Amino acid sequence: MSYSPKTKLGILGGGQLGRMLIQETINLDIDVHILDPDDNAPCKNIAHAFTVGSFKDYNTVLNFGQGMDVITIEIEHVNVDALEVLESQGIKVYPQPNVIRLIQDKGAQKQFYSEHNIPTSEYRLIGQNEAANHTDFFPVFQKLRQGGYDGKGVQALNSAADVGKAFNEPSVLEKAVDLDKELSVIVARNAAGEIKSFPTVELEFNPIANLVEFLFSPANVATQVEETAQKLAKKVAEKLEIVGLLAVELFLDKEGNVLVNEVAPRPHNSGHQSIEGNYTSQFMQHIRAIIGLSLGNTEIVKPSVMVNLLGEDGFSGIAKYEGLEDVLALKGVNVHLYGKQLTKPYRKMGHVTVVSETLEEAKTIAKTVQQTLKVKA
Repeated sequence: MSYSPKTKLGILGGGQLGRMLIQETINLDIDVHILDPDDNAPCKNIAHAFTVGSFKDYNTVLNFGQGMDVITIEIEHVNVDALEVLESQGIKVYPQPNVIRLIQDKGAQKQFYSEHNIPTSEYRLIGQNEAANHTDFFPVFQKLRQGGYDGKGVQALNSAADVGKAFNEPSVLEKAVDLDKELSVIVARNAAGEIKSFPTVELEFNPIANLVEFLFSPANVATQVEETAQKLAKKVAEKLEIVGLLAVELFLDKEGNVLVNEVAPRPHNSGHQSIEGNYTSQFMQHIRAIIGLSLGNTEIVKPSVMVNLLGEDGFSGIAKYEGLEDVLALKGVNVHLYGKQLTKPYRKMGHVTVVSETLEEAKTIAKTVQQTLKVKA
């Protein structure tokens, strides 16, 4: 296989995921073209070319894609109709439009798992204003079938008393799981069918924002749980026949069952620690997969903990980072700021990865980082 530099890679979305993809593409001499509606998006000043426009608009996506060698996404809420046309014109679109369309609909995701005997939590699909008809199924998590992102479009309905706050739009009602841990496996597949996955990581969520607060790599789970998680992630990727990266979010219940929660067809917050913690980062792995290169070594270099930097509650405006110099002086600390000018409560502004000889030492340092580094205005 021969590789030609100056591949024209178009990315729909110019946020932090695009930014970290660009940082890896530089090493392979790839020209990255970005489409994003925000004229101050994090990718603006580091992309080869930056186009301001909506990745949800048919004509905008179609025009943007003309002349690209490969098109990919950093957010799944994009215009799939335009991507299907581009694919029919011979442009490589990875992940494939049919995969993106499926994953845009959380109800269709659930049906996919059922059809392929992939274990997932019990669920019901409901239409508009139908939650009140399913109180016998409560407690549940209600998820909008379309449009949810980063904890938005998800809420708990614990009893009939909660019906008044239910979403009116078509939704998935997921039976609440007696949860032990939330896990994630990042898996990649290239067009040749080669598949590699990263070791399972463990997630800890902010209870207010429903966003990942800490990530631990490797996950503290039994060998059998690790093996099951790996098999499930690879099975989902194989059944989807996806080309590119797939984040498979998992539940581990208190009886030891591993269930697929949902998936994302792109680099994911649960893989950020791989930049320093693994031999190949999730971003480089995605690039390798979509441009036709062999996949990289996913083994852990050192145990690591990732801390998400979220905007402090009560602060909105031009971002200021308190304690940055102090945390940079700590052993094994790697700070990634996303280049977002404005902060607001619980907005993802960056992340910090701590690598260490032991996971416990990394956790201790990560707690110090969280207590010291604050994003204010």
